[in-house]
Amino acid sequence: MLLSITTTYQPATDLGYLLHKHPDKLQTFKLSFGKAHVFYPEATEALCTATLLLDVDPIKLARGGKNRNFNFALQPYVNDRPYVASSFLSVAIAQVYGSALSGRCKEHPNLANQPIPLKAHLPAISVAGDVSLVARLFEPLGYDVALTQIELDAEFPELGSSSLFSLTLANKVPLQTLLNHLYVLIPVLDNEKHYWVGEDEIDKLLKRGESWLDTHPAREEIISRALKHRRHLTRQALAQLSEGSAEDAETGDSREDQVEVTLGLHQQRLQAVAKILKESGGQKIVDLGCGEGKLLRLLLQEPQFTQILGMDVSYRSLQKAQERLHLDELPTRQRERIQLRHGSLMYRDEKLAGYDCAAVVEVIEHLDADRLRAFEKVLFEYAKPKMIVITTPNREYNVIWPQLPASQFRHPDHRFEWSRAEFQAWATNIAARNGYTVRFENLGPEDANVGSPSQMGVFER
Repeated sequence: MLLSITTTYQPATDLGYLLHKHPDKLQTFKLSFGKAHVFYPEATEALCTATLLLDVDPIKLARGGKNRNFNFALQPYVNDRPYVASSFLSVAIAQVYGSALSGRCKEHPNLANQPIPLKAHLPAISVAGDVSLVARLFEPLGYDVALTQIELDAEFPELGSSSLFSLTLANKVPLQTLLNHLYVLIPVLDNEKHYWVGEDEIDKLLKRGESWLDTHPAREEIISRALKHRRHLTRQALAQLSEGSAEDAETGDSREDQVEVTLGLHQQRLQAVAKILKESGGQKIVDLGCGEGKLLRLLLQEPQFTQILGMDVSYRSLQKAQERLHLDELPTRQRERIQLRHGSLMYRDEKLAGYDCAAVVEVIEHLDADRLRAFEKVLFEYAKPKMIVITTPNREYNVIWPQLPASQFRHPDHRFEWSRAEFQAWATNIAARNGYTVRFENLGPEDANVGSPSQMGVFER
């Protein structure tokens, strides 16, 4: 099983720095299913090629297939798995090229994010289904695709062609981008994974597809095949991907920030929520939709909170939260108090149970209205913390801001913005259905006619 990556970026041998593999050395790595070798068949200033050779152990492969449905007795020993690009190769990319896959390059950090001319060659791939799938997967990502069907034997053309293809992809992208595309899409082409696919596979898929999967025209097909057509996993992944479109809600160029910054509303909102949580006497706090960790920073300053969980659907936001909170530099006791978790508000998560308080700050307006019932079940029926604090914009206040276009929301990703009466009606009904009481507080400066810019509901049971 081979993957060759070639660049003409000059000096081309910088590819070695990006891959963390020296061009003058043959390097070998042990894997659970065999060995991986990295070598450079050519390495000059003008042209450099790095080849990943995966040597799959056929005995381990056969022993690992005891529970598979084979078409004939020798199929565990006679098959294309040792040499056709598949999920084995994705695992090898993650383990052997892990630093490059994550975009890390200590020697040339700027080069790691720089688009460079790259060509990836896979001598043998299997396409399950229509061969046009190759173009549907890679062309929307900007690749020039060259696909050639492999002959069974060039000396005996009468034997015809095999079911396998040779694939070459060319594009000008950062190396990390190419590796992430290959990591996700190679098993999609093959439509088979050599390991059990569970919910953790959703996390890996969304992490590697974070910057491109949500806009890919074949995203549903990609997700379904990547998750081995398990419907409940596919639905869950699509829901999380949809929620992830809200991940830029806190970016500085958003319309919401531009209109609220004059009031310092965001900080007022966080301080008000932190105050309510502290006054509750709770010790275990979960911040749902924690974003880049601004509320988490306030919570860490209070020794009262012994266990803090920040959960968000966006990997990018969680990475920024980890950096801004300097989690790697915290003393051991401080670090043990806080945990970041990737997850969705749409699905029951047993790890959300047992918390005293939950904060949901400016999140619900990013959910489609028909998903609010699912959100209610997850938080109010299953997790059931003693206190829940929810904040959301007050639509009536929008008229105060002259820079906000008429009849438009504060942020383009908002699915709705409620008036005070609408929010109170929704919150009162939820509280009654789930055994909570609710009180309401205004956030920010109040206007006699339209109220405050943001509104907060505090649920207690």
